[in-house]
Amino acid sequence: MEYLIQILGKFSGDPDSLQLVFVLTISLAFFIFGLSLMYLLGVWTDPLRKRLRNVAHTGPEVQSGQASVFSNLQPLEPYILPKKDWERSKISEKLVHAGIRSENALGVFYTIKALLFIVLPGVVIVAASFIPTMTTNHAFFALTIAAFMAMVLPNIVLDRLALNRITRIRNGFPDALDLLVVCSEAGLGLNAAIQRVGQELTETHPELADELVLINAEIRVGVDRGEALRNLAQRTGVDDIRGLVALLTQSMRLGTGVAETLRIFAEELRDKRMQRAEELAAKLGTKMIFPLVLCMFPGFFVVILGPAILRIIAVFGTVN
Repeated sequence: MEYLIQILGKFSGDPDSLQLVFVLTISLAFFIFGLSLMYLLGVWTDPLRKRLRNVAHTGPEVQSGQASVFSNLQPLEPYILPKKDWERSKISEKLVHAGIRSENALGVFYTIKALLFIVLPGVVIVAASFIPTMTTNHAFFALTIAAFMAMVLPNIVLDRLALNRITRIRNGFPDALDLLVVCSEAGLGLNAAIQRVGQELTETHPELADELVLINAEIRVGVDRGEALRNLAQRTGVDDIRGLVALLTQSMRLGTGVAETLRIFAEELRDKRMQRAEELAAKLGTKMIFPLVLCMFPGFFVVILGPAILRIIAVFGTVN
């Protein structure tokens, strides 16, 4: 580091500009590192690339390479994973809701948190060494903020991913339910109807289509149909799907018709969607109060009271 400072000092005699160059260089390096990490994650999780790899028959090699990379993290898992089972199960459930079902997903998540806990405070320390105006209190405060962001930021990103996926599945569930009703009334069994709906929703709702296809895959390998449906409710985290699974399980236990059960639940779901829309519409008036008070009313007051205030100021100015 001192050697680099001496080399740059030959080109610039101003120490302030030299420190600025170092700070900008370090910031640029970490920015490029972040972009490269985002690109690698995008390559691994891009559904189009996954499908192209499957078409080109290169999927096993890529998966084996990723498995070998993740297997190197297994010796670190006892040191970075939380000791409490409820905390690990909570994060595992969020990972499943976000669509991340890898066996090493939990270890990779906590490894990223550990790396951020090291990298972000390291950035602050390096930046503080090149900023002489930064006091010890400021550096300690920046280190605290960096450590807090390293611990909280991965959880925020994971919660956002899980919420977005749950929202997409919830939005596509009414269409899937209508198709299930049509297929059941056309004479298809529940398994065949689920498979057909999964094929039809591949383009419009790919997340829900993958979950429906996974149900048939579990049933083919010997999992009980009720257990496969309960696994669907746990993977998606959608309350409507959980209610449908409970209704279908009770229907299969009592021996009633599946088509009639699906039709009744579809009608209840339409009523629930209408009630939810009416609830959102009723809240709209209350939500509009804050933008009206903060943004529009000050402008109205300026337009209405502005001329009167100017006249009052002019009158008091003539009195003096």
